[in-house]
Order: sequence, then structure tokens, then C-alpha cells
Amino acid sequence: MTIDRRRLLIGGGAGIGLLVAWGVWPRAYAPNLVANPGETIVNAFLKIGADGRVTVAVPQSEFGQGSYTSIAQIVADELGADWRTVGIEAAPINPLYANALLGIELGLIPASEKLGAAGSWAAAEYAERETLMLSGAGTTIRAFEARCREAGAGARALLCQAAASMWDADWQACDTLDGFVVRGNDRVRFGDVAAQAIGYDLPDPIPLREGKENRLTGQPLPRIDLPAKVDGSANFAGDVRLPGIVYCAIRQGPAGDTRLKAVDKAAATRITGVLAVVEHERWVAAVGTNWWAANRALDAMHPSFETRGALADDGMIAAALDGAFAAPGARIAEAGDLSSAFAGKQLFTANYSVALGVHAAIEPPAAAADFSDGRLQLWIATQAPAHVRRAAAAAIGISEDAVIVHPMLGGGTIGRAFEVDVAAQAAWLAKQLKRPVQLGWSRVEDLLQDRYRPAAKARMAARIGVGGRIEGWLAKIATPPAARELRARMTGETAHAALAANRGKADALAIDGAIPAYGIPAWAVDHHPADIGVATGHVRGAGHVLSAFFTECFIDELSHVAGIEAFGFRMQMLNSNPRLARCLSIAASLGGWEGGVPGSGQGIACHMMRGSCIAVLAEAHIDATQRVVVDRLVAAVDCGRHIHPDIVRQQIEGALIFGMAGATGAATGFEHGMATARRFGDLRLPRLRDTPEIVVELIASTEPPGGVSDIAVPPVAPAIANAIRAGAGQRLRSLPLTIGGYA
Repeated sequence: MTIDRRRLLIGGGAGIGLLVAWGVWPRAYAPNLVANPGETIVNAFLKIGADGRVTVAVPQSEFGQGSYTSIAQIVADELGADWRTVGIEAAPINPLYANALLGIELGLIPASEKLGAAGSWAAAEYAERETLMLSGAGTTIRAFEARCREAGAGARALLCQAAASMWDADWQACDTLDGFVVRGNDRVRFGDVAAQAIGYDLPDPIPLREGKENRLTGQPLPRIDLPAKVDGSANFAGDVRLPGIVYCAIRQGPAGDTRLKAVDKAAATRITGVLAVVEHERWVAAVGTNWWAANRALDAMHPSFETRGALADDGMIAAALDGAFAAPGARIAEAGDLSSAFAGKQLFTANYSVALGVHAAIEPPAAAADFSDGRLQLWIATQAPAHVRRAAAAAIGISEDAVIVHPMLGGGTIGRAFEVDVAAQAAWLAKQLKRPVQLGWSRVEDLLQDRYRPAAKARMAARIGVGGRIEGWLAKIATPPAARELRARMTGETAHAALAANRGKADALAIDGAIPAYGIPAWAVDHHPADIGVATGHVRGAGHVLSAFFTECFIDELSHVAGIEAFGFRMQMLNSNPRLARCLSIAASLGGWEGGVPGSGQGIACHMMRGSCIAVLAEAHIDATQRVVVDRLVAAVDCGRHIHPDIVRQQIEGALIFGMAGATGAATGFEHGMATARRFGDLRLPRLRDTPEIVVELIASTEPPGGVSDIAVPPVAPAIANAIRAGAGQRLRSLPLTIGGYA
């Protein structure tokens, strides 16, 4: 049985849920896009009210990155809507909203299903079959632009057909503008013909808009989520209030195979407001009439844990990374004959390291849950709603169909919300307590139980040939297979089981971005999987942060060996990469590049990822307290076409600050199986006074939209490190960049 992909967009009438050929799916899904009174469901992305209001169903979670606005803008642009009448709702869990692109980039789609292309039918079919609804890694526009354009354009065609029937005219002579179907002097509101429109057939092919007049795309429209965030009416998971709700705080033990050993319940119940103590084999929760009382009870009960095996610490992590180089490693990618390029030649080498990094999102993990009549409702900010549903169902032994997930706004989780543990915990507590619960992790718990940006070490080697060009390049990187661990946890494994299951397994995603963007005749990239005993996960920029630091710092060192200033050294190897070369040239020009000469305090770096290019010029110095201070960041970005230029700029500026935070702090040590960072104050995060002058140039481009949310993170740290080398003469090869080590 086959199904035309456009027929998946056909909807039902007013008051009817989404009508799809559900029988073609391997599992049964109930129709779940619901029309409110007076609304007509036009397709899977769009509802139109009798009053003319347009509601766009957005399949991407909103964590501040602008997904709600960007998706709605694409649909509204093709529809011809009046932006003042456009609203959004979070799309329900449904295979129609699967994100095959992110499924591939996270490694959730097996290689056998990819068929070599992110857009292949096999990959899309697998993503739909597994309901891979995922948000993150700059895939909102890349994954959904085409579908959203077809949804808006298809609705426009149906509305025009309905209006043309009223006017006894050719529907192709009609158009839409500002919420009306128009033909000459004839005008009719969307709401007046929406119910009739769904009775018509979609044209094949669906006609997309052409031209630049009366377009919403490319315009800096008011953000849909902004007013509620400004006036405080926006709801997050921690804001959910239900009749009879109780508040829970949780305590978990050290990293590893850890079990709860003992608690002092009597001490906890002496805290005013504490209602109960709930024990799980791996954690303990205090329950109270308010969260503060519950969290105080955790300290009073002095929970103790026992861990099988060694407890991770800094020494063990460093030894594991060094030990990983003893094995041959896995050759992830190569080109040319590196053996010949290196044979008998003098090589320049350098070693680099990266410490464990933390998410430190403004919103710690939280969820509200209500289990009654055999059904679970879950309010949570998540980047993987179907995986959250699966984890919650498994935790309390019910079917996934009995779980309703209400996606909430999130406080910039930057990868933390791929994890499903808080959902399973909230579900378990709701079932045990037989009343609604709100579970919130403390900041301390969040830092202690984070799924950290992986620690890494790199051994770089290169040969400089005639004219100062690099003739051979070898990058050997030791780091855990973080993407593999994340995939295992998302599918139900504990953190310890995920570590054990992926021990020694290489993964290209662990060192994503390590393939040099330069024209080097012979090169190779090896991954040496390291078992550091600490759970690692996806942090904004992922493997590109490690790879860019190693690559761009080493390139800078090689430029000094070759005796060529760093900008020219890079440019001579970018002949086949004009987009990146243009970014580099513009950043150097805007920043007033002085050649990186000693005392200039200027450094430069560039990077490519997910269809976007960027170059960053940094100015930095070391102050009297031996602290790295960033004075200025200049970025030139080519990320393809812009749907919403202000959101693009906001993402780039935010990523530059995030990259700066990772360059100078946002890391933790480890002792006795636990992170040494316990508070924001331990992380050396930049404050308002530390924010440098920021200049961003968005390069006009006709290329397809590339990823935006992560692109500016990777090159910041190496640009700052290169600036410190130019200003202070010190080459800092460890991240975070500190004088005398990070403590």
C-alpha cells in the first residue's frame, strides 16, 4: 500500500481531528490535532478559525531559539496571512512531525536506513515509524521549511478554490493577502471560506509563492513568544498548578552503578511542610506542600548511596583519556596518502585538552505529572516528546497511548532536554503518591547529575611543505562516544548502563567537525573512545566545540611555524571553499585585523557546520589577576537564506556569549564520583560587565538555510586562545582557558 506524501496533509472539517491513512503506519495512532469551536483543520500544520485567526501547529519545542515564530512565519508567508492574526500551538506527538534530519545527526537512525542522504525516503520512513519528534542542533528550518511551505501553499490553493467557486471564477486567478482571498476588487476573509475549502482537492504540484512582494519571509516580524515572556504570563513546567498538587525535590548519588543505601526519614518529616519521603532504588525524593521544604528535607535526611566500582575523579578521567591513545583508534575519515606525506619528514605536533563542560541552563530539569484513571498527563519542556512519553510509560508500566505529554516552554536547555530521566521520575512519583506532583531539581542536583560535555584530549600532527602549505594532517582525538550514550539513555537505559554498553565503541559524531575545511592533500581523523566513568551528552555545539578548538588552535600554531600571518595562512588553503573564505575575509576586515602580530591581542578562527559558515575575530588579554578577559568579538556568518533575520542575529549573538562562557569557564572537575561545581558561582560564567563588544555581519546568501543555533559556538574558544597567544605570548592548549589550570 502506498500513500502520496501530500495526502498526509489533508485534514478534516470543523471539530474533526486530523484525518490520515493511519492504517499505513506500523502502529496505531489516534487522531490528535483537535479543532476548537469554530476552527477548521486545514492540514497537519494549520487551523483557521471562523473569526479569521490562523493557528500553526509547531512540531519544534521553544527554548528561546525562535522556533515558534519561524515555523509560523513560513506557513503564514505561503498562506498569505495577516501576521497579527497568527498564533501557534505545540504540535501533538505524531509521526507526521518526525525530524529525520536530527535523527540522522544524533545517530538515532541506523546507517542501513540512511541510504546516504538525510532526505531519503528510507530515513524519513524510519523517523516516522519511530516517531522521532526532535528539536535541536539548528534543524528547525532545515527539517521543516519545505513541509511548512507546502502546508501554507496547499491551504492557500484550497482557500482560493473555495472563493473562486463563490465568484464563479478561475481559482488560479485568485491570490491571498493579509488574511483575505482576493481577485481584483473581490475579497473574502479566510474564516468565511475555510470550512468549504477543505472539500476541494490539492493541486499537484502545490504552487509555492514566487516573487518578493507581500512576503513575510525574510522580515523581522514580532516574535510570537515574546509578549507572554515579558509580562510573565508564559508558563514553564515549574509554573504548573493542579488541584491537590504536591512538590517534590530529589537527591541522587555519585556517577556510576549507584544505589540508595539509607535515609533518615524521621529527620525529614520534622521539617515543616514535609508530607512524605519516597525511596527509589537509585534516588530518594522528599514531598512537601512547597518545594523549599522538600529540598530542605533532603539535607536533613542525609541520604547515603553505595556505588559498585571506582568513583570517577579528575585523575581517573585524565588517565582514561591518555590510555585511550594506547589503542589504535578508529579511522573516521581520511583523504590522500598520509603515510607518504609523513614518511621521513619533520612533523610539528601539539597536544590539547578539554575539561568536562556543563549545560548550566537557566531552567533546571522539572516536570509536573498527574496519574489518574490509568492515564498519565505530563507537563515538561522536552526536545524529544515521544521519547519522554516512552520513558514515562515504561517507568510506571502503562502503554504509551495512556500518556499525554504537554510540551512546555523551556529555559534554554541547550541539549539537556534530550534526557528523559526527570519525566520517568515524575511519573513514578505521581503513581506512588496517587496525586499530582511537581518535581523540580535543584541547581546543585542539576550540576551533579548533568550529562556533561565530554572531556577530550587531542594529539595533532602536521607536515609543513614548500611555501608554508600544510601537506599532511593527522588528528587523533580521545573522548567518550557521547552521542552513543545519549541514544542509549533516550531509549531507556540508565546512565551507567549506557556507559557500559558503549565502552570502547567509536563514533564519528563524538568528533564531529574534525575533518579540516582546508585544502590539505593528505589528512586523517581518528577517534579513540575513552571510558571516563562519567555520563556525557549533547551540549550546544556538540563535538564541533572540541574539534574546532583542536583544529583552529593547531592551524594558528602551524602559521607561526610557517612564518605566515594567521589570516593569510588560512586563506591560501581555502581556494575550494569560497563561502568560508568570504566569512574569514569579512571578519578580518570588520575587526581591523592587524596580522596577529605580538602584542596585538587579536586571534581569528573559522568553522563550518550544518550548511553554515562562520569566522570569528577575537580581541582578548590577561588581566592583573591572571584572568582571561575578552574585549571584542567580531563574527561574519553565512547561514544561507534568512527566514527571520532578527532571530538569526539573536542566535548568533547568544552563541558567541555561550562560546565565550565555555572558553573561560562553564566546566567542572570531579571528585569522589561527583562534580566539584555546585553553584553558578563555581562556573566562572560571564556576567554583564564581562560582555565584550560584539559585532555580527550576516552575509546575504541565496543558499538554503543552514543551522544557526550552534554555528557561532565552536570558533569562539580558539579565536580567544589565538588572541591570548598574540597578546601575551602564551599558548593555552586547555579548555577552559586559564593561567595555571581550572579550579
